[in-house]
Amino acid sequence: MNHPAPTPGTSTVSATTVLRLTGVSLHLGSDQQQVTALDHVDLAVEPGEFVAVTGPSGSGKSSLLAVAGGLQSATQGTIHVAGVDLTTLKEHQRTAHRRRHIGYVFQHANLFAALTAREQLLLTAHIAGRLDHETRRRANDLLDAVGMTARADHRPDRLSGGERQRVGIARALLLAPEVLLVDEPTSALDRTRARDIVDLLAEQTRVHRTATVMVTHDHEILDAADRVLTLRDGRLN
Repeated sequence: MNHPAPTPGTSTVSATTVLRLTGVSLHLGSDQQQVTALDHVDLAVEPGEFVAVTGPSGSGKSSLLAVAGGLQSATQGTIHVAGVDLTTLKEHQRTAHRRRHIGYVFQHANLFAALTAREQLLLTAHIAGRLDHETRRRANDLLDAVGMTARADHRPDRLSGGERQRVGIARALLLAPEVLLVDEPTSALDRTRARDIVDLLAEQTRVHRTATVMVTHDHEILDAADRVLTLRDGRLN
């Protein structure tokens, strides 16, 4: 996939490193009640690499994904995605870069109430200017892969929590992003479906050469990852 030229004033990293966090810290709250969510985190993820991050609740796992995806600004450090340092971009530039290069699976699916499961995916393609026959076919294939073909024409209020989560995963995979950030993908799934979903994430990572970071409490799925890291008290090991 061809990368657009970096925004003026941004720096580049190795062409093979799709996601790189360097010295990233995130402090939340006031000076008197400040919490360190991330503490000088370094992380590099290569194309086709599936990295799992585990750790106790409150260790900073969701904050790690939010900062890596440009949804939240780091207090210090740099975050390079597809050769561009997100910390140097204005908010609208960061949003545009995220839309082009990052797929995000939220812990709660964040689906549009008025859209069917299939339409959730097609809207993503439409916004990206990629709503063509091939993308429609891929949308149907992904809905099938996550076991949602029979429910594809249902809106979120007629879907279970696990079904909504599966739609969110299919949506994030649709455009084969260069970076995929996945927040607790199995939290609402039964054991069999959880394994199927994580195997799908691993397969899509390999096939599309995606740099994938998944945070999870589920130790039974860690074997699908190429690397397993632990985040504790904001520090990544």
